[in-house]
Amino acid sequence: MTDRSAGPVVVVAGALYDRGRLLAARRSAPAELAGRWELPGGKLEPGESPEEALVRELREELGVETETIRRIPGEWPLKPGYVLRVWAARLLSGDPEPLEDHDELRWLARHELDSVDWLDQDRPAVAEAARLLPEVPGAALGDDPADPATDPAAGPLGPAADLAADPVDPVGGPAVDPVDPADPAGGPVEGARG
Repeated sequence: MTDRSAGPVVVVAGALYDRGRLLAARRSAPAELAGRWELPGGKLEPGESPEEALVRELREELGVETETIRRIPGEWPLKPGYVLRVWAARLLSGDPEPLEDHDELRWLARHELDSVDWLDQDRPAVAEAARLLPEVPGAALGDDPADPATDPAAGPLGPAADLAADPVDPVGGPAVDPVDPADPAGGPVEGARG
């Protein structure tokens, strides 16, 4: 039996950003989650920091190298004894592929986030992650005055950044890049929480 005296089991998920879009992953397993969408990630293992766990999970589940930027504020209950914590992350290399527990991936602009059936427990996390996306597809970070990430007083990731958990952006740059409207990858990418 697992000792719960140390707190709940932490499941880390990545709000993975690339070219002004957020990656969504459709579950293929287990059966009760199949067909619904989530932010990719998985369980924290003993001795790992949440950031290390997320980089490992995204490598295992998507075959990509990523960099965590900072924690998205909030903590969301999953099943009893488990909580979801989300980090903003940036794609460094590789093309995401559904390698484990997923059958489809999609890069979604802000206006497309409601086009997939998110798992109930991921919905509030996705809403927080969406605050970092540009309002207008194709706009560069800073072009949209309604975009919270353009608030210079809030730092490069805007007010959605959890400053208590991560007081300094280690990268020093924006977490999202402009969307290329001519990019054919803007639609479904064939085929991530372990």
